[in-house]
Amino acid sequence: MCVNFISASRRQLLEHFGMDAGDWQWPDQAWQDYQAPILTRHGLRLASYGFIPKRHQPLGVRLSTMNARAETIGELRSYREAWQRGQLCLVPMQAFFEPCYESGRAVRTRIGLADGAPFAVAGLWRKWREADGSISVAFTQITINADHHALMGRMHKPGDEKRTLVIISPPQYDAWLNCRNPEMARAFLTAWPVAGMAAVAEVPDVPSQGSLFD
Repeated sequence: MCVNFISASRRQLLEHFGMDAGDWQWPDQAWQDYQAPILTRHGLRLASYGFIPKRHQPLGVRLSTMNARAETIGELRSYREAWQRGQLCLVPMQAFFEPCYESGRAVRTRIGLADGAPFAVAGLWRKWREADGSISVAFTQITINADHHALMGRMHKPGDEKRTLVIISPPQYDAWLNCRNPEMARAFLTAWPVAGMAAVAEVPDVPSQGSLFD
């Protein structure tokens, strides 16, 4: 599962997604509870990464809600209502990171499109009422099984189930965002072809990192 990604830049949001972020500010990389831009059927929003932000979790409870499994998204109380109401979103990004253990240790690996273009992954969003009365937005990314994917099946610890984010193709953006039928939405949840992806291991102090496809 993905817990860290590089958000799309302000320029990429405008040029590739047709969205003007104005004077919004967000970090280059997103981790739990970091702000990142997302697209909803209502337009661009700045949202918190993680469906249930830490500040809204019960005292002593630490839930990881950065990823929602497609298999249970309609059943778990955390996501069920938003899924049934069709609160779908797109998360624009340049790349996401996963650990690869093929060397015997976890190697942070950057994964993106083969042509280097920004892309968007399927997500779910919801609103939260804050203590001051304001309304904030939070999101999660939807994942599917990737045990048999030629690239994503190589990530994470040996023996662990393999998962991947769902990349939505640009011609499907509007259809995904405006889909209100949960069962029809599942038709979008497929793995991106490996030929269209690129992965690079981020190994410190190595002059030539190389590609995982080498």
